[in-house]
Amino acid sequence: MLDALTALTRGTRLVYSRGLRRYVFAPILVNLLVYAAMLYYVLAHFGGWLDAWMALVPGWLAWLEWLIWPLFVVSLVLIVFFTFTLVTHLIAAPFYGLLAARVEIEATGRPPLDDRGLARTAVDALGRELVKLAYILPRALLLFAIGWIPVLNLAAPLLWALFSAWVMAITYLDYPMDNNQVSFADMRRRLAARWWPTLSYGGWVTLITWLPLANLFLLPGAVAAGVLLWERHYRGQCDIATP
Repeated sequence: MLDALTALTRGTRLVYSRGLRRYVFAPILVNLLVYAAMLYYVLAHFGGWLDAWMALVPGWLAWLEWLIWPLFVVSLVLIVFFTFTLVTHLIAAPFYGLLAARVEIEATGRPPLDDRGLARTAVDALGRELVKLAYILPRALLLFAIGWIPVLNLAAPLLWALFSAWVMAITYLDYPMDNNQVSFADMRRRLAARWWPTLSYGGWVTLITWLPLANLFLLPGAVAAGVLLWERHYRGQCDIATP
């Protein structure tokens, strides 16, 4: 059985092979520009955000400041990372969709059910990304609210980590599934039915996104890995969408 780490290793080698290399440079350049802009913004405002959060801690919890402070830092870092990830994938989605289609042809010898050009991929990918945002943002806001509730906020970093793995799986496995006309709702059901490969893949991709600069060159490999996992774990599942 193809595991997530093996898929990522194979996928990274595949996207930098001679036939696919040209599809990688555009998303790398886009992510590099977004990365530089957001890093500058975060470094300029991080201290102020942290001070504002700590000012909201009630006086009766002052004795727990030694524990609340690092939890706030971890939660804030996770939120910033999460926001950065959403923005970069929204911009790079058309390029990743096209890359996923070309990887599928290279890896399987057959095109996806919906083999589109860059222009149509760009339009369709934007719509799909908005669907993802409509699904992700309310749940992210709920986790954000939990981070402000005493006692419950102790679990916030773990919940953010699990949620990030789920979101990364949705993000990268969606490219081959969208190319093969799998609806967003059916995709989520397929991923939940194979929850272990889904979360292990999402967890590895999450770790990759935390590698400064190196992630720009490794994330195209995650796209290819998503295609390989789609082929091995999810393609054979029936469309279990409800009427």
